[in-house]
Amino acid sequence: MGLLFVLAVGLVAGVVSGIIGTGSSIMLVPVLAYVYGPKEAVPIMAVAAVMANVSRVLAWWREIDWRAFAAYAAPGALAAAVGARTLLMLPSRAVDLAIGVFLLSMVPVRHWLAARLLRLHLWHLAVAGALIGFLTGIVVSTGPISVPVFVGYGLAKGAFIGTEAAGSLAVYASKTLTFRGAGALPTSTLLKGLVVGSSLMGGAFLAKPFVLRLSPDVFRFVMDGLMLASGLSMLWGAAVMR
Repeated sequence: MGLLFVLAVGLVAGVVSGIIGTGSSIMLVPVLAYVYGPKEAVPIMAVAAVMANVSRVLAWWREIDWRAFAAYAAPGALAAAVGARTLLMLPSRAVDLAIGVFLLSMVPVRHWLAARLLRLHLWHLAVAGALIGFLTGIVVSTGPISVPVFVGYGLAKGAFIGTEAAGSLAVYASKTLTFRGAGALPTSTLLKGLVVGSSLMGGAFLAKPFVLRLSPDVFRFVMDGLMLASGLSMLWGAAVMR
């Protein structure tokens, strides 16, 4: 029953992330942490995120800005490996707290960035990739931060979704390989990630027809709601369930 619930949430998360370009981890991590525990939830989500981003890359292949991808992904992938190794040294309770606090803090931070972000250049993407990659290695998902970065570079709709997905794919692939190399991704955990990822992929392809209809106001509302609900649930898990 736990797996069926995870798959159902994964399908919905795949549709949501396929429409707004991010959000699957924000929705799934609290569910995975409840069913499997926070330490196993992180590598499961890393595998699933690789698959989810593959589906978005395939869906928007022709729209991807490859220069922006390269500038962001190269430092981001290296930093993600460092962040993942840092995560492996943290206790489970600290993981819950870190993810919960991070998600809640991203609501005001995202609004602050959106209000002040100027037009970015390739070197800005490289710096952002390094910082976001390291954070992604620790806190599972940093989509709310990467969104204003790619938008600030001038990308929108299909180009934004495809390029952000390609950059995130490199980051999550690096993170997954780091977990595997450190022995934190056994075959059972890998299989769980593949199953969860398949539901995300299905949702991402279902979402494509809705992308052009989404207004910026709806995007912001959905993102803030996801972060608040998920952040509070992670803090609840750290305070009560452990």
